[in-house]
Amino acid sequence: MLLRILLPSKVFLEAETVKVLAEAENGHFCLEPRHVDFVSILVPGVLTYVENGGRFWYVALDEGILVKRGEEVRISTYKAIRGARLEILREKVETEIRQLDEAERATRSALARLEVGILRRYGRLSEVLK
Repeated sequence: MLLRILLPSKVFLEAETVKVLAEAENGHFCLEPRHVDFVSILVPGVLTYVENGGRFWYVALDEGILVKRGEEVRISTYKAIRGARLEILREKVETEIRQLDEAERATRSALARLEVGILRRYGRLSEVLK
């Protein structure tokens, strides 16, 4: 099967697989090449896939949609991080979460400065108009 993971801005992954394991709202499931066509809403979690040579890969996914049609499995999600081992994947996810927290703090700080600037200018303008 061809596994394609699509992000809003790019194709994150294309890989030949023999098995895909994922999690939906109602639990985990496994897809293999001969399974029927299938559609599912994925919950945030770890997707596992097995390459033709038997190597396991892990992908941390945000929520998304999985569509299996024939020999192709497509997943559309907002965020994805891949790792060869779960320990490495966990470290990558933790690093990205820290980076997002720092970016969020910087954004909140910038917004606070903008709000203060707007309030000061509004105060000056109301004094001039009196």
